Amino acid sequence: MMYQILLGCIGLVCLTAPAWAAVTPLQYTQSTLEQARAIVDSDQTHNEQVAALSALMKNFLDTDTMGRAALDKNWAKLTPAQQKEFLPLFRELFERAYVQKLLLFDKPNFGYVGEERVGNTARVDTKIITPRDEFAVTYQLRPQGDHWLATDIEIEDLSLTANFRTQLARLLSKTSVEDVLGRMRRKYGPGGAGGEDEL
Repeated sequence: MMYQILLGCIGLVCLTAPAWAAVTPLQYTQSTLEQARAIVDSDQTHNEQVAALSALMKNFLDTDTMGRAALDKNWAKLTPAQQKEFLPLFRELFERAYVQKLLLFDKPNFGYVGEERVGNTARVDTKIITPRDEFAVTYQLRPQGDHWLATDIEIEDLSLTANFRTQLARLLSKTSVEDVLGRMRRKYGPGGAGGEDEL
């Protein structure tokens, strides 16, 4: 009887344990970056590589969280319709900054330093290694179902989200929300002209 009770308790624990416990933040980050490296090392054209990397990063980058953090107190100034439009435009902007500036730079190798967990969040320290340089890249992550999402990326201790927060605050101090959205539409909407990591 006691054996059956123990089995029942173990089964309950298994059912209630978070699914993300099966994969560590470091493992998931490493898996994502190694898939990214395979894409970069492939024979695909530049545009095909960017498209493939963007598809991969949709399951790794939490750009909605980053976008709200980048707007900071200005988020509340946007109407629900403006917020809904801003987030996919910001995703395109962030992906261009990350994918084109980092992953397609000199076909880098990645080094994996370690991870640190604080509550339900995690920090993963990595390195990007190229023939000419090496620099630290840190991922701040949160669990999402059976995987992890990056809520910020720091390059040599400089946060990409904070960089965009500075740009957005500067623009919104000079012009309206609608003007900023119009600028983002022209650059990062369908058929946009781009501009990589600059608003």
